[in-house]
Amino acid sequence: MSKFTVSCLLLMVLAPSAALSAGERGTPAEAKAMLQKAVAHYKAVGRKQALADFNGKKPPFVDRDLYVVCIGPDYTIVADGGFPQYVGYSSEMWKDLNGKSVGKTGFDIAHSRGQAEVHYKWLNPVTHRLENKVTFFAKTGADTCGVGAYSAE
Repeated sequence: MSKFTVSCLLLMVLAPSAALSAGERGTPAEAKAMLQKAVAHYKAVGRKQALADFNGKKPPFVDRDLYVVCIGPDYTIVADGGFPQYVGYSSEMWKDLNGKSVGKTGFDIAHSRGQAEVHYKWLNPVTHRLENKVTFFAKTGADTCGVGAYSAE
């Protein structure tokens, strides 16, 4: 088991749980809108500043349980507004419970088609529970950035 996976499991066990009502959760439409803002910001201010802003855990790139994540061309996580401690890790280790490499899948599809949509289970940084999630990815310069929405169902 990787250090990355162990850290995720520890967060689930040790962190207090919080329930979110429908209005407290980001929606898929809001995730897509945040991704569009992130891509525009990346293009406007450049890679270095954009990644710093995405890692800053501040609006407009973090909102409730929505946050921006970016993966570099070597599959390294270069920004993660929900889990900034994972910046520098390989996104190939970013796997769902079924062993699906979410980061590599999103990166590869977005780089070949310009965008991607990946469904999986992931730890919600607000509720600290494993939840269904859909992440929308977009090719952003040499990187791929994404924003996902969690579902309690």
